[in-house]
Amino acid sequence: MRHDPPTPVEPPTPDTRSDRPDVLTGGADVVPIESARAGRHPGGTPERGNAATDGTAEVTAGDGTTAVLEGQVVFVDQPGHDLPDWRTDLEAKARTRQPIVPTWLRSRTEAIDTLRWVGWHYLHVSGYQLTRTPLYAGRMAVRAPRGFVRLVGGFIRWTFDLEGHPVRMATVQKSDPDAYLKLSRQRDARVRLRVWVAGLTVLTLLILAVIVANQPTMVQWAALAAIVAVLGIIGKPADRPLIERAVVPSTVEKLTSDIVIRSLTVLGIAGINQAMTKNPKDAIRFVAPITRDGPGWRADLDLPYGVTVGNILDKRKEMSGALRRPLGCIWPEGDSSIHEGRLILWVGDKDLSKTVVKSPLVKAARHDVFKGIPFGSDPRGRAVTVPVIEHNVLMGSQPGQGKTASVRVLASGAALDPSVELWIHELKGTGDLDPHEQNCHRYVSGIEDEAIAYAADSLTLLRKEVMRRAAALKALPPDLCPDKKVTRQIADMRSLGLHPLVAIFDECQNLFAHPEYGDKAGDDAEFIIKLGRALGVVLILATQRPDKDSLPTGISANVSIRFCLRVAGQIENDMILGTSAYKNGIRATLFVPGPPKEGGDAGTGYLVGATSMPKVVKTAYLDTAATQKIADRAHALRSGAGMLTGHAAGQRPEQVTPTFDLLADILAVVPPSEAKVWNETVVARLAQLRPEVYGAWMELEADARAAQLTTALKPYGIRSGQVWGTPEAGGKGANRRGITRDEITAAVTERDGKRRSGAAS
Repeated sequence: MRHDPPTPVEPPTPDTRSDRPDVLTGGADVVPIESARAGRHPGGTPERGNAATDGTAEVTAGDGTTAVLEGQVVFVDQPGHDLPDWRTDLEAKARTRQPIVPTWLRSRTEAIDTLRWVGWHYLHVSGYQLTRTPLYAGRMAVRAPRGFVRLVGGFIRWTFDLEGHPVRMATVQKSDPDAYLKLSRQRDARVRLRVWVAGLTVLTLLILAVIVANQPTMVQWAALAAIVAVLGIIGKPADRPLIERAVVPSTVEKLTSDIVIRSLTVLGIAGINQAMTKNPKDAIRFVAPITRDGPGWRADLDLPYGVTVGNILDKRKEMSGALRRPLGCIWPEGDSSIHEGRLILWVGDKDLSKTVVKSPLVKAARHDVFKGIPFGSDPRGRAVTVPVIEHNVLMGSQPGQGKTASVRVLASGAALDPSVELWIHELKGTGDLDPHEQNCHRYVSGIEDEAIAYAADSLTLLRKEVMRRAAALKALPPDLCPDKKVTRQIADMRSLGLHPLVAIFDECQNLFAHPEYGDKAGDDAEFIIKLGRALGVVLILATQRPDKDSLPTGISANVSIRFCLRVAGQIENDMILGTSAYKNGIRATLFVPGPPKEGGDAGTGYLVGATSMPKVVKTAYLDTAATQKIADRAHALRSGAGMLTGHAAGQRPEQVTPTFDLLADILAVVPPSEAKVWNETVVARLAQLRPEVYGAWMELEADARAAQLTTALKPYGIRSGQVWGTPEAGGKGANRRGITRDEITAAVTERDGKRRSGAAS
């Protein structure tokens, strides 16, 4: 640890006055502060000074005298701390222990998936080879004559030692009689022994042939098949194997430390290149052996000092070229729980964009949303589940990157739980979620103002529902609801009305950016997200235009689960994934735009909040036909349980959106001559203008009436303030809460301008 050096001070001047007992007199010397810091005295033996708490220091000189110095002496390197603390060392080793049980065995789901894969693999291999048994038999029959010739020829060469003939002929050509005689005697001895062995072998085969000839026909055919099989194997060509491979082996190069280092050093990152130049052996340190991890290789390593994982993510395409693997196989990620330089490099055998993830919902009879909804898989093939209860979900991407398809997966999982009340608002008007209309309490599909108004109504109703549920949950006894959260047991008590309620708003930017309904809808959505989480109310929002106008910051800042597919830049990335996500290396800009058949990453995105660490996820693909089957199954399930309500039961929706224009009504009752008016005065005039709409406001207390108007104007960005005025009936003037007419006029002008620009676009 480094400390700033003390400020140099002038040495004290000796003083002979008797009232200064601390003055250096007699044999004491004035010691420079630099000498004191070094623990030595000029001309004396090195000694360590004693730092005092008052900013002085005492230094003992070689002659035994003590010098008192001004200033502060700080010893940077304290003695006795050179050895490491054994407890700290053991704790560090404990954090890096390798697990005794493999990772895939510690997860029941992953273990079942692995064993299922192994079983299906070898079942496929067995079936493949059994169906080709006639082909293999024919090959052996065709190759048997060649095998017989090879067997007889080899037997004769061995018996008469013909393989030694070239050596003997070479000695003749060299005219070396001694070597030739030696080789000849050796050959004669071998042949005498081998002739007896060959004779006994032929006699044994003849005896076996006679025995087999007297056996039943089945035994004869079995013996003939065995002979043909042996001769066929002996007669096979070297370049044409007898048995075909059931699984073509992968040509993927094994990942090694040399390959990883080579790929990192060609990325053009200055920190890596400098470290490799100075110390190539220890610049990149592997903290664990490179191992197989699912369908790929995993390498855990520490980058050089000053290099972060974010620097590597910027060079993912270059790394793909260095590793000679498709871009969809290269997935570097960091582990910020250790430090920002810890890189986990996973190199898959197969391009993730070419992988089709199958959803278990296709065959599921029903589902429990309290266990989460199966969403897709990560690049390593591990299933990823999105928790729904006590969460809200925000999705975003560029158009055509699989956002609506991802919403369809969550909608299908919610539909298969009959206890879930499903509200769907598809504000694009293409009917992507139409299969689930038969299961929805509220449903709308369209981009017209009527559809937007319907979605705004839903948020208003949800806000009221959240308030109702809060009171209902509070009234439950502690033994039934100790944590004040909706559980499976509470949700099944339908009479309590605390069942899960999942509201989906696809293309929500068309709602939140609407000039008439957008402001209030955003305020309602923020209220629901903040309070509805523990009450079983879940919002799933999807947008293709993540900006501050179409996605209010109060919404994007409070959702707990985020899924971002391909986006164009850092601003859109952080709007969906959260502030500083791009800076921390969580970048949805790295995905390739376009569908998988064109080499794109559509359907692949970053998932944050559903797991302990952000991860790349490929969503399960549900086409229209598969979604329709799931929806039909869910409809039968809900119908049998008597859970069809609202839109699905043919009921008319509740209309809560006002059919009047509040701002226009205020301008109608406040003439231009009145620049500022009290709220209570405005409410009284509005009640006279439209008693069926504003009459209920007059039943409130005066302060409550003023607050009611303040709340109604808040979505339009208009705030009430202190206004000087006098009662209409006459009396003393006072300051009360009121409005300024110019602010109302400006709000109307801005809203009408947005409407005209929206109509033009």
